[in-house]
Amino acid sequence: MRPARRSRRIPHWSDRVRLHRTIRKKPSGRARSQKGRLSRKDAAFPSRPPLPSGEVLARARAAAAAEQEAERQLRQLNRRTLEEDVPAEERCLEELVFGDAEEDEDALLRRLRGSQARHGGTSDDSEEENEAHDNFSSQKKPVWVDDEDEDEEMVDMKNNRFRKNMMKNTTEIKCSKAKLQKRLREEFEHAMGGVPEWTETSKHKLSSDDESEDDEEDEDDLLQRTGNFISTSTSLPRGILKMKNCQHANAERPTDARISSVQFHPLVPLMMVAGLDNSISLFQIDGKTNPKIQSVYLERFPIYKACFTASGEEILATSIHSKIIYVFDMIAGKLIPVHQVRGLKEKVVRRFEISPDGSFLLLNGIAGYSHLLSMKNKELIGSMKINGRVSACTFSSDSKKIYTSSGDGEVYVWDVNSRRCLNRFVDEGNLCGLSIATSRNGQYVACGSSSGVVNIYNQDSCLQETNPKPIKAIMNLVTGVTSMTFNPTTEILAIASRKMKEAVRLVHLPSCTVFSNFPVVRKKTISRVQTMDFSPRSGYFALGNEKGKALLYRLHHYSDL
Repeated sequence: MRPARRSRRIPHWSDRVRLHRTIRKKPSGRARSQKGRLSRKDAAFPSRPPLPSGEVLARARAAAAAEQEAERQLRQLNRRTLEEDVPAEERCLEELVFGDAEEDEDALLRRLRGSQARHGGTSDDSEEENEAHDNFSSQKKPVWVDDEDEDEEMVDMKNNRFRKNMMKNTTEIKCSKAKLQKRLREEFEHAMGGVPEWTETSKHKLSSDDESEDDEEDEDDLLQRTGNFISTSTSLPRGILKMKNCQHANAERPTDARISSVQFHPLVPLMMVAGLDNSISLFQIDGKTNPKIQSVYLERFPIYKACFTASGEEILATSIHSKIIYVFDMIAGKLIPVHQVRGLKEKVVRRFEISPDGSFLLLNGIAGYSHLLSMKNKELIGSMKINGRVSACTFSSDSKKIYTSSGDGEVYVWDVNSRRCLNRFVDEGNLCGLSIATSRNGQYVACGSSSGVVNIYNQDSCLQETNPKPIKAIMNLVTGVTSMTFNPTTEILAIASRKMKEAVRLVHLPSCTVFSNFPVVRKKTISRVQTMDFSPRSGYFALGNEKGKALLYRLHHYSDL
């Protein structure tokens, strides 16, 4: 029987390095005294010559690498053991977020640093990565699907006052969320007169590199400046007028009396409201609260009409049963009555017009007379007479001509300086004229009749032809047109009749088509319109009705008041 082989321990490389360092170390005194002696350990392991330094470092690196490899294999073994109980979906999600499970922490850190470096690279690389990321995102599938999402959510219709109008019948207590959204969308489209352009998303995308670079340069320029980035088009589009119903202009001074006049101040954001309650009120227009500035009460003087002068420093007012003209000086705060105009034999003064340049005052009299006064001293300059009754009159935009509409459907054109009739024509299809208006750019003349028809003429044809043809006849009203006004940019013509509720329309120019979304007949908030006006820059539109409310609307196409 062979004797058992005695096991011998193989020295580790670290023991050799430690031994080598011990040999090269300078011996102490005690060590020198025992220099000749050998310990048992030294006898068992005799010393070897020292290894070169390069070989030692190489062996140290190899040993460190072997240890790291062993640790990595141990981590992988532990990770596989832990992942045995993890579902496949969760394991897939972890691989998408943290990468492959075979990677170690150092590889994950290197991958993250590489992604950061790529993000800090050129714009072309970032665009390619974003495109690849978008393509990858589009291919992803949901990790899980909730069954409750497929269940149809029901909405209570009966106990909500805003949803009662959406009920098809009384038995419909609950409705699905999808059906309610569909009904709301249909009601919105009906109120707007169709689908607005801003709700339609663009389906065309730029594909060329040159166009994308131009867009990036535009974005850089946009971010380098400040200001209002929302700009409107130069011309008002037809069809749908984007507008918002604001707080009533006279909300801080409510009244039940009929509103006879509403007008915006020509220079400041101020609005005047006057009515049969004998008062003139001034409000600061902001579209939210519209605070009251001042109110002036005229004793036993129900106001038929009130108007700012061209400079905005005075307000003129007339009554329904008096010949007195009140002048309110806004700067001095004084109320000045004009009891008598020399040479004027009218017993009652109601309708009047102020020239755009602020030089003349035109009064409508009886028996076909119109009287021209000086605004400076309120003295009579001259009178003009037509056949029949004067129903309405207005100045041209340059204050050099006067247009007078008669009760028998004829229109007279007068020269202001000579008071001579320049032309006379019959309004086509008009049996009884009620109103007349001219545009501020000197292009259009609008004539309203008792039948509800509004004829729009070119001003040049009215001056030169004896039988001019209208550009367009607006037939959207069925009762007499009692008030008309153009907006300052000559893009909108407002027409209304006080004889029927909700009888008001806004006409787009130059297409001469009516905006389909105004008024909202279902709400019936306008009632009978007595007077109308646009703000100096067309940002607001005001209406006065017989219920004492001065309705205010914000026109979004125009940025200023």
